[in-house]
Amino acid sequence: MGRRATPEVNAGSMADIAFLLLIFFLVTTTIEKDKGIARQLPPIEPPTEEPPLIKQKNLFIVNVNKDDQLLVEDELMQLKDLKQAAIEFLDNGGAPAGSPEYCSYCKGKRSPSSSDNPDKAVISVQNDRLTSYKMYIAVQNELVAAYNHLRDRESERLYGWKFTDVSRAINEGTFQGNEEAAKEKLEVIQKLFPLKLSEAEPKTKAQ
Repeated sequence: MGRRATPEVNAGSMADIAFLLLIFFLVTTTIEKDKGIARQLPPIEPPTEEPPLIKQKNLFIVNVNKDDQLLVEDELMQLKDLKQAAIEFLDNGGAPAGSPEYCSYCKGKRSPSSSDNPDKAVISVQNDRLTSYKMYIAVQNELVAAYNHLRDRESERLYGWKFTDVSRAINEGTFQGNEEAAKEKLEVIQKLFPLKLSEAEPKTKAQ
């Protein structure tokens, strides 16, 4: 009796299905992008140009040592209090009324010993080389949150919407309305509270 022939499986249709599935996943899959801290570096100054002088009262110094301890204006501070301290510094408006540096929209204490206006106010961050990356990011987030808080306040006062909401919608491509007009208004708010974060070179010794 002859051996029965083994039936062959037609793999052609399976290859077509696999090819279609591959195309489907390539089209629908989104690749996550790593996001860093957005910073715009200052332009390179000519070697002959001297750096501008900054009054001590317009400088808000934040130090983080190797043990992730926070020292703000030579005083120990908890991370949770950093945002409010930065807001009070930026929004102080210490320049006297009638002077060119007077800040009409500032709502701070107007202490003459603190910043004159937001355009003059500079936050200087100094980290130890052994500072943890987690603490470094946390400090940056609190300081940026201080700027965003003040920008949201002014954009709601002038335009009725939050700076962070509109900025996020434009970046994500979900903004509905006149985008160019919105960008111009965002620039106005940014000029009211310009982000001036200065990062000094890390030190090897703890503060």
